[in-house]
Amino acid sequence: MALTRRGFLEASAATAVGALWMSTESSSPPGFPADVPIHREVYRNWAGEIQVTGAWTCVPRSPADVVTVVNWAHRNGWAVRARGYRHTWAPLTVPNGDPDADRTVLVDTTRHLTAMTVLSTTPGTAAVRAQTGVTMEEFLGYCEEHGLGVTNTPAPGELSLGGVLAINGHGTSVPADGETAPPGHGYGSLSNLVLSLTAVVWDASAGGYVLRTFDRADPDCAAFLTHLGRAFVTEVTLRVGENQNLRCVSIVDIPATELFAPPGSGARRTLASFVGAAGRVEAIWFAFTENPWLKVWSVAPTRPLTSRPVVTPYNYPFSDNVPRPVAELAERLIGGAWALSPTFGQLQYTTAVTGLTATLGHDLWGPSKNLMLYVKPTTLREHANGYAVHTNRASLQRVVSEFAQFYRRQLAAYQARGEFPVTGQVEIRVAGVDRAADVGVPGARPPALSAVRPRPDHPEWDTVVWFDVLSFPTAPRLHAFYREMERFFFTNYTGSYAFCRAEWSKGWGYTDEAAWADPTMLTRTVPDSYRQGPDPSWEWAVGTLDRYDPHRLFSNSFLDVLLPGAA
Repeated sequence: MALTRRGFLEASAATAVGALWMSTESSSPPGFPADVPIHREVYRNWAGEIQVTGAWTCVPRSPADVVTVVNWAHRNGWAVRARGYRHTWAPLTVPNGDPDADRTVLVDTTRHLTAMTVLSTTPGTAAVRAQTGVTMEEFLGYCEEHGLGVTNTPAPGELSLGGVLAINGHGTSVPADGETAPPGHGYGSLSNLVLSLTAVVWDASAGGYVLRTFDRADPDCAAFLTHLGRAFVTEVTLRVGENQNLRCVSIVDIPATELFAPPGSGARRTLASFVGAAGRVEAIWFAFTENPWLKVWSVAPTRPLTSRPVVTPYNYPFSDNVPRPVAELAERLIGGAWALSPTFGQLQYTTAVTGLTATLGHDLWGPSKNLMLYVKPTTLREHANGYAVHTNRASLQRVVSEFAQFYRRQLAAYQARGEFPVTGQVEIRVAGVDRAADVGVPGARPPALSAVRPRPDHPEWDTVVWFDVLSFPTAPRLHAFYREMERFFFTNYTGSYAFCRAEWSKGWGYTDEAAWADPTMLTRTVPDSYRQGPDPSWEWAVGTLDRYDPHRLFSNSFLDVLLPGAA
C-alpha cells in the first residue's frame, strides 16, 4: 500500500490506535461460534505497508473461546492468526494482498486475554504468569508493583506480550565490565525467560485442537518460544528478577567518526567503551548528520545527584509526539520533495538536542520500566530493516565501525546520484544471546528459532549487535538501498569473528522492489543462518510446529514459504 501524505498524518497522529475502520454489520462467517463476537475491520501494520480491508476479527473472552474458534476454522477450512497491536513490519500475521485473507480469522487477544498472576517473588525463583494479550507496559507495571522486573525489553510499551515472544523481542543489555546478572535476570531476548507456556495444539486422540501446557524442560517447548506466528500461545510463565533502578544519560556531542571509530584508532569515546562501562546503550544516528544521539543506561540503586527522577515511562515527548516542523517537513518529503532528506535528518537531530534540554531529559533515573519504555504509537511511522550480528565483546567495535563506514559510503553514493532512499535514522543496540541456563530450569533449551540463539560452534560469540535503518516506505530506491545493505550484512560478517541473522519483525529479504520477497533469502540464506554449527534446530523446530499444527491453521502464504510443511 502506498503511504500518502494523509496516511502519514493518520498513522502518526496523537489519536492513532490501530484499526482505522470497523464494520457495524451483524453478519459472520457461516457457522461461526455465536458466543464469540466477530466483526470486520481494517488490519494495518505499523508503517502502513500491509493493509487488509474488511479482515474478519474475533474477540475471545477466554482461552477456551480461542480453542472453539480454532476448531471451527479446522472444520471449515479457515486459517487463524493471533492479532495483538500490529506493531510489526514483517508479514507474519497477514501478508499484503494475502490470497487467503477472505478465509482467515484474526483473533484479537488484547481485549480479554490479559490476566496476570505473581507466582513467586523470591530472588532466583520469581515468576509471573500472564496471558498473551497483555501489553508490555501493563506487564512491566504489574511486575514493578511486586518489586520485580526484567533486564531489557523493546522500547514500545503498546506491544502484546505474545507478539513480543513470537519474534524474540529484545531491548539492549550486556553485562558491564565486572557486572554479574542478579538472580532471575539475563541479557538475551524475552523469549528466553519463558518457564512454561500454554498453546493451542492438535490432539489426534481428541480429534481436534486443545490447550496444552509445555514446561521449559520439555524439549518441544523450544519450538514455541519464538514461533513467528506458526503457533497460538495463550498464556506464559516468565522468569523475572528483583526490579532494578536505572539511570539513563543522553549524549549528543560525540561525532560518529569517534563513536564508531575503527578499533585501534585511538578514539576514546567509542561505543565499545560505553558498553564496557555501563552495559546498556543505544545509538540513534539521524541520516546526513554527524553526531548520534547516544543513550547510556546503567544500574543505579540510588538516585545520582544530577539525575531527574521519573515516575512514568515515555520521557522523550519531543520524540513520541511529532513536532509540527517535523510533521510539515515529513509531509513535503512524502509529497515528493525527497531532496530535503538531509534537511529532515538535521531537523530531527536538532529537535532531539533541544528537546532533551527543554525537558531536562539528559539525565534520568527511576524504576527500570520508566527508563526502558520510550516509544509511543504517536511517533513517526517508518519502515525499518533489521539484522542481528553475533560476535564477541572484543570485536564489538569492529562490527559497528565496519557498518558505519559502509553506510556512509552507500548513503553518499546515492546522494551523488540525486537519490535519497533513507529519511530516518540508524539505530544500534547491543544485547546478549539466549542462554538457557539463565532461567534456572534443568534441561531447558534455548529458543530454537530465536535470532539470538547461540552458535554451538562459537560459544565465545556472546554479544549481538542489532542494526535497524529507518525510512519512509515510499522513499524512491528504498528497497534497492536495503538490498545492497543486506548483502553487506551477510557477506561482511563471516568467518571467525561474526555472523548475521535477520531480525524477524523487521524488514529483510529484499529485492530491488520489495521486502520479504527474495526467494533465495527466504528459502536458503535465512534458514541457513540457523543451521551453521552444524545445528539441526531449524528443521527440528519447523517439523515440531508442523506436528502440533498439521493442518497449518496457524500459517499464511508467507510462512508457507519460510517455514514449509513436510512434502
